[in-house]
Amino acid sequence: MLYDVIITGAGPAGISAALYARRANLNVLVIHTGAQALEKAHKIENYYGFPQGISGPELYEAGLKQAENLGVTVLKDQVISLFQNSDKSFSVITAGEENGNAGGEKQFNSKTLIIACGNKKLRPAVKGITEYEGHGVSYCAVCDAFFYRNKDAVVIGNGKFAVSEADDLANTASSVKILTDGQDESEIKKTAGTKYEIITKKVKEIKGDDKTGRVNAVEFEDGEILKTDGVFIALGEAGAADFAKKAGIFLNGDSIKTDEKMRTNVKGIFACGNSTGGLLQVSKAVYEGAVAGLSAVNFLRETGEAE
Repeated sequence: MLYDVIITGAGPAGISAALYARRANLNVLVIHTGAQALEKAHKIENYYGFPQGISGPELYEAGLKQAENLGVTVLKDQVISLFQNSDKSFSVITAGEENGNAGGEKQFNSKTLIIACGNKKLRPAVKGITEYEGHGVSYCAVCDAFFYRNKDAVVIGNGKFAVSEADDLANTASSVKILTDGQDESEIKKTAGTKYEIITKKVKEIKGDDKTGRVNAVEFEDGEILKTDGVFIALGEAGAADFAKKAGIFLNGDSIKTDEKMRTNVKGIFACGNSTGGLLQVSKAVYEGAVAGLSAVNFLRETGEAE
């Protein structure tokens, strides 16, 4: 099935975009992994229409119900990758845990994309990570795998996102290992089986060559040294910046760059909410979501893709 719009994220920005797109009679799919930032909001007292305030989880659930009542398809699953096809449509790959039921990776296709999942970029508390960013430490396998042709690389992470990054690296690198940094390895084994060597030791430091200034090894807390040419960070779930890099979308730091209509530099992809940085408030997210939804509608009408 080819959707008109796929939206990653079901917070205020994503749901607002979904409502406007659906009211224009578009076929809309929202993919999300939960309340995320709103889960941490015990009480929201500065948002219009709630004189007694409202909790983040309550607002989140109300938004989901509103979208579903309007006919938006809502799927709880983890997005691990997205890309543009040769026909200019887009594909979104999920872990396949559809509404909690594991079933292997799934692919969903659409005419437009709206990125509204916020940023989740995490750095492990490991010496050398920041020092060697851009010099052997990377956060995007699709972007940088080319530079590791016939070289050794490791991925630090313990979930499906880490396996996805390892899969991208495996196409070019001579060897790929996954380091869980002391975390449980069961999720990786369940996803990747025996494809990759998994090392569960706690990482102490990323080391580099003094002459080249580039990464050349990982040291574990037990003193063991693992030689490697590159370290890829893939902790937790992929966030907006991770997806932007995979799709060739311009960033300003870790925030997606958009114009006033929430359009990115890639035609057909829009971004809104926390993914664009700035004021991290519900009011800003709702506004940008509305603009992104309407911009997707106008894009499809202008290109003749809206039915």
